[in-house]
Amino acid sequence: MATIKFKDVTKSFDNGKVTVIPRLSLDIKDKEFVVLVGPSGCGKSTTLRMIAGLEGVSSGELYIDEKKVNDVPPKDRDIAMVFQSYALYPHMTVYKNMAFALKLKKIPKEEIDKKVMWAAKILDIEPYLDRKPKALSGGQRQRVALGRAMVRNPKVFLLDEPLSNLDAKLRTEMRSQITMLHKKLQTTFVYVTHDQTEAMTMADRIVVMDKGVIQQYDTPQKLYNEPANMFVAGFIGSPQMNFIDSTVIRSGKDIKISFSEYELDVPKSKKQALESYIGKDIIIGIRPEHILSDSTPDKEKGSCILNVTADLAEMTGNETNVYFDLNGQKYIARIKTERKISSGDSVKLYIDENTVHFFDKDSTAAI
Repeated sequence: MATIKFKDVTKSFDNGKVTVIPRLSLDIKDKEFVVLVGPSGCGKSTTLRMIAGLEGVSSGELYIDEKKVNDVPPKDRDIAMVFQSYALYPHMTVYKNMAFALKLKKIPKEEIDKKVMWAAKILDIEPYLDRKPKALSGGQRQRVALGRAMVRNPKVFLLDEPLSNLDAKLRTEMRSQITMLHKKLQTTFVYVTHDQTEAMTMADRIVVMDKGVIQQYDTPQKLYNEPANMFVAGFIGSPQMNFIDSTVIRSGKDIKISFSEYELDVPKSKKQALESYIGKDIIIGIRPEHILSDSTPDKEKGSCILNVTADLAEMTGNETNVYFDLNGQKYIARIKTERKISSGDSVKLYIDENTVHFFDKDSTAAI
């Protein structure tokens, strides 16, 4: 199908006065499902629109299937785009919406019919082919938009926040449908979202962007377990990672981390890296789900014990979010709901040093 390659691509507006993509180099493999994720205004949709040809490249080179496409019009790029607004023709039936692009290409009617029925069957929208978009639910309209892209058999599928208009239940259903669709079609998918849960559950690899710059490009597992910096660490994971101002200290022959009135052992794998930070301030990161409760087996608890007061406790089913305070800073633990915890309760929490992340205070890069 198709690889995609950005080579030192920049994108500016207003005659170069506003640069939204300063310098982008990115390789997307054939048949890969890549998700671009980041906060609003980070440049992810602009990047997608450059692939589609809806935005021009200010400088650098963009390749699709090893062919430079800087000056190739959208219609000749062999891509199909699915928007969050669906962009269906309201006066046409589902069948006609899906067949429209093929009809413009003067493809024989029998072939059009075959392709539309094939896509409708995969997407389970066969009963709706004679309906118009206004008679469909949001999820059904989104499947029609996908079907319209599928019948063209493009080299690349581009999806720009396609689920943002759906409710939570439908989003979950459509997430799994799009993932299964990718597996069936074996085509390159590039997907834009601001929702890191969508990114983590769907992608082969994720591009985390901020201010037009790639912060990290890796698998979901690597982003979660080995974030490159504090931005990635804070963006990936829900609830967000706790960041605690700390100091690296020498304790006898050992190295420890000091924060508030607590001390944390440094895991063996990090001792050498932290040697040069002794006596210096750093930031440690602890995911809420890695702060454990009394009910955790002793061998998993870790060496650092926090005695805190629950400012707020939110039960979410089999887990409880416990908000607490250390030296005026607010933090959150997500623990298994073994017993009821209420606001104002004294809670003993445990930190396993092997799950802690360490960041340089000045550069915010992972240590």
